[in-house]
Amino acid sequence: MDDDLMVSDATSSLPVTYADVRSAAERVSGVAHRTPVATSRTVDRQTDAQVFFKCENLQRIGAFKFRGAYNAMSRLQPDQKERGVITYSSGNHAQAIALSGQLLGIETVIVMPENAPRVKLDATRGYGAEIVTYDPDETVREDLGQRLADDRGLTLIPPYDHEHVVAGQGTVADELFEQVGLLDVLLVCVGGGGLLSGCAIAAKHHAPDCQVIGVEPDAADDAARSFHSGTLHSVHNPDTVADGARTPHLGEVTFPLVRAHADDIVTVSDEDIIRAMHLVWQRMKLIIEPTGALAASALLNGTVAGNGRRIGVILSGGNVDLQRAAELFRRIGKGTETT
Repeated sequence: MDDDLMVSDATSSLPVTYADVRSAAERVSGVAHRTPVATSRTVDRQTDAQVFFKCENLQRIGAFKFRGAYNAMSRLQPDQKERGVITYSSGNHAQAIALSGQLLGIETVIVMPENAPRVKLDATRGYGAEIVTYDPDETVREDLGQRLADDRGLTLIPPYDHEHVVAGQGTVADELFEQVGLLDVLLVCVGGGGLLSGCAIAAKHHAPDCQVIGVEPDAADDAARSFHSGTLHSVHNPDTVADGARTPHLGEVTFPLVRAHADDIVTVSDEDIIRAMHLVWQRMKLIIEPTGALAASALLNGTVAGNGRRIGVILSGGNVDLQRAAELFRRIGKGTETT
């Protein structure tokens, strides 16, 4: 379905700025990992580019989400910390909130779909969170989360549509530019737009001419349609292997930020996502999940041309069940060997 929310390209009243990203960087410093940057001569040859992979699969909880969650939770008022925090998430934000709560002494409640990857459910429980599951075919997670927040007096910190979450995610690109210098292109996966929003803000600060491109699955193309039309589009419960990109739409915070700072949003097939995931596993020896392969897939399949440019790619996460990964690789006729 399509909503009626329209946005302009004016930036004067946007809710997150580069100053917020820098403030978040100070807040997460020494707590979040400063993740490494990986390169591959094989990838450079295949894409005719100099490619820099920002390895957020090696971040705490195995994904970039820890940055935004910790930034947001650390800024809560004492009474909010005492009452506790709730969120809804398919997995990575769930783990990020749970671990941040553990570190900050805040009780957490996580609303998760019954079909969330087992590795993410188990990890979230392992960080001490209370988990409330739901059937995604019958329940709107945002409604359930808000109802529980109201009933129990909890503070809701959503996965992406929150100013402090967006600012925290922007520290990914801020670090990348500090590590490798100027880039011609930055490729970022898109679900709800928190990572793309924050990274685009940081990228445009460091390199105003850098082309920031979001990448999402063909089956979950709400962000691409929203970006190009200026009208917020939704896709309910999209069927894609990239579970972190199954969000129904961009948010009230992220939609105007994406429109203002990103240059394009493209889509890729599930098969291309799996192929990119397999290449990164096999050639670079890095374990990434399907959503973590989104940005890379647009470069590897030629949707974004290399053209001799310096290109940054965010590997957003690595929380994948190994049996599930083997099934995906068999789907495209690839083995799981990494030699």
